[in-house]
Amino acid sequence: MNTALQTLMDRGFIKACTDYDALSDLMDKEKVTFYVGADPTGRSLHIGHMVPFFAMHHLQKAGHNPIALVGGGTAMIGDPSGRTEMRKMLTPEQVTENCKSIKAQLGTVVDFTEHPQEGMGKAIMLNNADWLTDLNYITFLREIGRHFSVNRMLTFESYKQRLERGLSFIEFNYQLLQSYDFYVLNQEHGCRLQIGGDDQWGNIVSGIELIRRMNGAECYGLTFNLITRSDGHKMGKSEKGAVFLDPELFSAYDFYQYWRNVNDDDVIKFLKLFTFLPLEEIAQYEKADVNINDAKERLAYEQTKIIHGVEEAEKARIAAKTMFKGANLGQEGRDGMPSLAIAASELENGIPVLDLFSRTDLAATNSDARRLVAGGAAWIGETKIEDPKTLIDKTYLDGFGEMILRAGKKRYFRITIA
Repeated sequence: MNTALQTLMDRGFIKACTDYDALSDLMDKEKVTFYVGADPTGRSLHIGHMVPFFAMHHLQKAGHNPIALVGGGTAMIGDPSGRTEMRKMLTPEQVTENCKSIKAQLGTVVDFTEHPQEGMGKAIMLNNADWLTDLNYITFLREIGRHFSVNRMLTFESYKQRLERGLSFIEFNYQLLQSYDFYVLNQEHGCRLQIGGDDQWGNIVSGIELIRRMNGAECYGLTFNLITRSDGHKMGKSEKGAVFLDPELFSAYDFYQYWRNVNDDDVIKFLKLFTFLPLEEIAQYEKADVNINDAKERLAYEQTKIIHGVEEAEKARIAAKTMFKGANLGQEGRDGMPSLAIAASELENGIPVLDLFSRTDLAATNSDARRLVAGGAAWIGETKIEDPKTLIDKTYLDGFGEMILRAGKKRYFRITIA
């Protein structure tokens, strides 16, 4: 098998391919242009979205040419794949802003510079709004729609699942548009391969068939395993919600902690999928005499470094180690923590403790905060809060003129005074 494909296989990415042998032969003969799409349905991707882009990194490193396609056009409709209900409709302005954010996030994994490192394929980012928004519907139906069989489309799992709950006509068009994307990229950029999650199989196969019918070109599809945790939960979900890449939605410290606290059974799998460490180095963590916590710390650090940069990864690591050891929190340990600045004037009359906790990541609502207090899990510094009516004033400030809030044993939050 082609070495780049073998790398993806060895690291646990690949679920299925339309033709392994033919694709392998093609990749041995030439540098293949390939693409993966992401619909900008929000301002941030979450870590579960990133599996195809980590695979894209390995293919780019092997010299192949990536296209990251932002679905500025298809996001106006919404992909029914993997969904139990229709996606919320977005305005054109929302889609445009989301596209800008996502490009920056993908740049942490894929090299979009004009001249990437020697031996790496050149990556570009495109937006399918450039060719979809001005389509003439009648012309599109005559030239593209006639190649699609409704009966065949309904055999794909993504549509079968939605039929039970209701599938809108606008969503039914999604497969035609994604197939047309592949056709346009093949015509204008010589794209021969589409990669994506296993839930995209039907869309990918339909695009390959459309290209074959339109111009006779032979193209390929490669899908990846949909990653779930060993506890059965969906990858990229935490007790706070989705593990977003945007630090304003999910702090770098919480991001680090998410990876630091994964189940033991997931660590090696995630090191292979979500870091760029060589497999030989990862194998060292599988030895019987290795402490699993060392592997977890390496996973957390490497993943945070990739997404948020070395400085934020170092801050998060120092903060996590300091708090885990119960050490005195010096400035280094505090810098990596999620934080909130409050005005000194608020402390004059005192802030209700439930209100203070609910402003942080430790409690979403006053009710959540009340449950923390009732369970004996709400702390400020070394003081356990036992009365939900407690007023927090400047007497709770520590030697740094701050407050360190804690929920349970592992979740911390820093309050600074403006």
